[in-house]
Amino acid sequence: MDNIGLFIFLGIVVVFVLYFIGIYNNLVRIKHNVSQAWSNIDILLKQRHDELPKLVEVCKQYMQYEGSALEKIIAARSGVSNAREAGDIGALGMAEGQLRLGLGSLFAVSEDYPELKANENFQHLQGRISGLEDAIADRREFYNDSVNINNVRIEQFPDLIIARFLNFKQRELLEFDEAEIQDVDMNSLFN
Repeated sequence: MDNIGLFIFLGIVVVFVLYFIGIYNNLVRIKHNVSQAWSNIDILLKQRHDELPKLVEVCKQYMQYEGSALEKIIAARSGVSNAREAGDIGALGMAEGQLRLGLGSLFAVSEDYPELKANENFQHLQGRISGLEDAIADRREFYNDSVNINNVRIEQFPDLIIARFLNFKQRELLEFDEAEIQDVDMNSLFN
């Protein structure tokens, strides 16, 4: 009878250890999905970061009186770069909102410069940056989904116990500021 009790006890311990390992492995997989989703955004941000100076240079050739629009893009680009390098998701969301507004203003103002609109480099860069913007939006959605899954799992029981014991952390959603969400005031862009 003692051997049966020992086998039952060992069986329970083995089941518990396997259950612990299963939860741990799932938490690690989810954590790495969040990191991979962030890496995908980071790559696109770097690509756009490299394209923006080219766009500004092309625009400078035609838009002598629109320096403020170009300066806003340069400042916002710097803010995005600093937030991205620091891994500050909150600051990145705000800087991204400012950059998108600046790009929207620049593309709207470019309508007043037919030579610029006809420039092949401008058209290429505008298309490239617009494509990167769309890709960033898609990756942001995937990132936020991954973060949400991570945050829910580390708050659910029994994952909560293992997550706290092994120091798994909540991650921050990538959200844009209110200016990004609101409709653009087209009248203000042309005044």
